[in-house]
Amino acid sequence: MTNDNYTGVTTGTVATACSLAALDVLLESEEIACVKVETPKKTLDIIIDECKRVSSFKAYAVAHKNPYNDPDVTVDLAIVATVELLDRNDDSDEVIITGGEGVGIITKPGLQIPVGDYAINPVPRKMIVNNLKDKVPKDKVAKVTISIPEGEKIAKKTMNPKLGIVGGISVLGTTGIARSMSSEAYKNSIVTQLDVALASNVENLVFVPGNIGEKLALSNLDITKEQVVQTGNFVGFMFEEAAKRGIVKFTYFGHIGKLIKVAGGIFDTKHAVADGRREIMVTHAALCGVDKKHLQMLFDSKTTDDMMSILDEIDMSLEVCNSIASAIRERCMQRFDLDLNVVLVDMEGNYLNDNMKFIN
Repeated sequence: MTNDNYTGVTTGTVATACSLAALDVLLESEEIACVKVETPKKTLDIIIDECKRVSSFKAYAVAHKNPYNDPDVTVDLAIVATVELLDRNDDSDEVIITGGEGVGIITKPGLQIPVGDYAINPVPRKMIVNNLKDKVPKDKVAKVTISIPEGEKIAKKTMNPKLGIVGGISVLGTTGIARSMSSEAYKNSIVTQLDVALASNVENLVFVPGNIGEKLALSNLDITKEQVVQTGNFVGFMFEEAAKRGIVKFTYFGHIGKLIKVAGGIFDTKHAVADGRREIMVTHAALCGVDKKHLQMLFDSKTTDDMMSILDEIDMSLEVCNSIASAIRERCMQRFDLDLNVVLVDMEGNYLNDNMKFIN
């Protein structure tokens, strides 16, 4: 297993471990409690929860992802691999991989797996093949079926529905080791939204911070879900990746409490990384001529909603929000050479700035 609380193993590693255990029990007829899995990074010892030989040619194994310091929805999720040894034709591969219950199916282009296939990504597929192929008898083929009994239920909490992956979760991993959500693994999961949009020729994209922003955008703008891209806290990363792909015109839409940070040059909006909301608000209020008394009230406020209430009382909210929206746009254009429109809203979806020109 991994050596610290900040890393775990990927679904791909667990799927590989189960596949290996199921094959081992078929070949050795012995109970398997732990297997060694070769990952792109290193060899990992993976504990097997259950391993059973069903017949002379079929067996299954079950394991789960151990908890680590990350809000990963697949932690503690049971992953099952069923291995069948079939007669081999001369031109067949040693290992055939397919999906079962709870593993999503690709329905949109732009992902690493073709439309119609199970969402078992290339690295997990390669890991399964590499760990099993030398053990498969020369006259046999190992057919591996990966299933995740709770996968369809869990998928609702992932990006899969947005990406057009239906019926379950994906079997993921690029190194075999899972890291914190603040790392590359999470970025890789959200950037696929851009590839799917491009492959599907979706235009007039609207970038939002998260689920709340998406809900408000869908209720306020004449758009579809396919046009919405969630950035999470990684605004800078997503804007940079968009520019790399030639996506240089879009709308940035969301609650002012999140988007205001970008006006101060904060492109990772996680609270623990940086805040600055009140300082940014006070700066723009001062630039718009708000008096010192109300500037102090703004500075002493706990939330941007409280700040907006103060600005509403003195009839300055629109002017200040226009200033903030312009600053967000300028910051993004300077850093990423983007032409974007900025739409600030409150929690009810009310527009807070009026310099909006939805990009068509």
